[in-house]
Amino acid sequence: MKEQRVTLGLLLTNLFIAFIGIGLIIPVLPTLMNELQLSGQVIGYLTAAFAVTQLIFSPLAGRAADKYGRKIMIVLGLFIFGASEFLFGLGKTIEVLFISRILGGISAAFIMPAVTAFIADITTMETRPKALGYMSAAISTGFIIGPGIGGFLADIGTRVPFFFAGGLGTFAGILSLILLREPERNVENIENAPVQQSGFKRVFAPMYFIAFILIFVASFGLAAFESFFSLFVDHKFGFTPMDIAIIITGGAIFGAAAQILLFDRLTRKWGEIKLIRYSLILSAILVFLMTFVHSYFAILLTTFIVFVGFDLFRPAVTSYLSKIAGNEQGFVGGMNSMFTSLANIFGPILGGRLFDIDINYPYYFAAVVLAFGILLTLIWKKPSSI
Repeated sequence: MKEQRVTLGLLLTNLFIAFIGIGLIIPVLPTLMNELQLSGQVIGYLTAAFAVTQLIFSPLAGRAADKYGRKIMIVLGLFIFGASEFLFGLGKTIEVLFISRILGGISAAFIMPAVTAFIADITTMETRPKALGYMSAAISTGFIIGPGIGGFLADIGTRVPFFFAGGLGTFAGILSLILLREPERNVENIENAPVQQSGFKRVFAPMYFIAFILIFVASFGLAAFESFFSLFVDHKFGFTPMDIAIIITGGAIFGAAAQILLFDRLTRKWGEIKLIRYSLILSAILVFLMTFVHSYFAILLTTFIVFVGFDLFRPAVTSYLSKIAGNEQGFVGGMNSMFTSLANIFGPILGGRLFDIDINYPYYFAAVVLAFGILLTLIWKKPSSI
């Protein structure tokens, strides 16, 4: 049990570090726009480059995690992550920045499915929701606190945050190589999984497909909200990188606390599907309200609460998928990452185009997409065998 806790702690630390690096770029976007004279559309493409690569490699990485093992994929992913962050710190042209984000997408594709499968291997059906809640808290906290750390470090130098992340990623890779041991496959996963189609056709089975569409919907909403948050408050209210860092860091802490304190309890009370529905409702309302707030306190409060909706959604859908994945946890983790990547591609690209027309439009459209997800949960039925 003690060894399991140490292993889980190391896995969560790896995710936290990786997603810090993903979010670091956000507070320096206004500075990069000015330095390189970029439009909102180009910034959208830069953000989407990460997701495009993750989309391509996630299914392959998920299968590789099932075939070759969880540990090797995690270690490789962390070293690639470190290299991508160092490259971004050194890059002076838009082409180099694109290469860096592409490498970052590869690293995320390697890490995410392998970590999800690793956790499924070392937990039971009983303990898994809590572990996945902690996993999601690590992801969300890293992704959301990344801009906060980036904002603070940007006061020293625009590229300092990326050297910091590169060092952390390399250190985590070395630590994982030394301390992680390949887990034995969990027999309980196979015994309790519903009978279903094999191979890629499983993606289109109703028990899977609706969940994957909802992952796309929620990730699209989060991508639209966070990718343009710094630009939104910079253009509309004149916020500084420090202001952005304070708000997003506070939101990260608030969201992570909600996951740790509420997720396991709410899952037991409502089940995953109802929790997903209520999380989407909360997120849709607050993303829409973001276009109406004007005071610093109102922006702070809205941002804090909107992350609760997103942060409760992620572990709920991951928990649901893990229960029906059987012995293909890596495959399902790869599909999860793939649909997240799809949203992270189209969210920033479409958001960039809409932002150039009107800074409120990305949030309006994100709210509509989230509303569609709410309607989808009303026809979603949980398999009777789980």
